[in-house]
Amino acid sequence: MIPVDYYIVLSAILFTIGVLGVLIRRNALIIFMSIELMLNAANLAIVAFGSAFESFSGQVFAFFVIAVAAAEVAVGLALIVEIFKSKKSIDVDQVSSLKG
Repeated sequence: MIPVDYYIVLSAILFTIGVLGVLIRRNALIIFMSIELMLNAANLAIVAFGSAFESFSGQVFAFFVIAVAAAEVAVGLALIVEIFKSKKSIDVDQVSSLKG
């Protein structure tokens, strides 16, 4: 049996990588992938704590977070496609405003 501490440390490392990806990168796709990595790190921590307390609610909550993340990706990718159509770039620094 793997201790819960290992899961929490892995979750913290993944979350830190996601935060660094959001702060350092300027590509919108990389930023979205970093946000997804942060959500998955939070899911890992939620499920780990749920298993530590022998509760099924952690897995249920993680399922809802995954559903919200899927909706976020669908909306985000649609926005990226529309911005690319109008600006011909998905660089976050070049797309500083949403004015047409």
